[in-house]
Amino acid sequence: KHFFSNGLYAKETRIPQDYRLTQHSHSYDHMSILASGWVTVLVDGVATDYHAPACINIEAGKNHEVIGVTDGVWYCIHATDETDPEKIDEVLIRS
Repeated sequence: KHFFSNGLYAKETRIPQDYRLTQHSHSYDHMSILASGWVTVLVDGVATDYHAPACINIEAGKNHEVIGVTDGVWYCIHATDETDPEKIDEVLIRS
């Protein structure tokens, strides 16, 4: 699900157990919120476990991916004026 509000964007992702969100990076820091569940976040190869509720800062230029240890709900929060869900990843994802 995509949510837009005056220069802010939130993407809701439901992460099934054992599912991996693809590794990528951004040109700027952003926050992610684990609303439910338990995940492992790999940042430049370093693993950290998070249990909901948790607010996680992802630093600019850091390759990161999220792995569901249990089913969970994850929100990525970005500052952007882009409001087209078809174009949002092109604007936000660096690699």
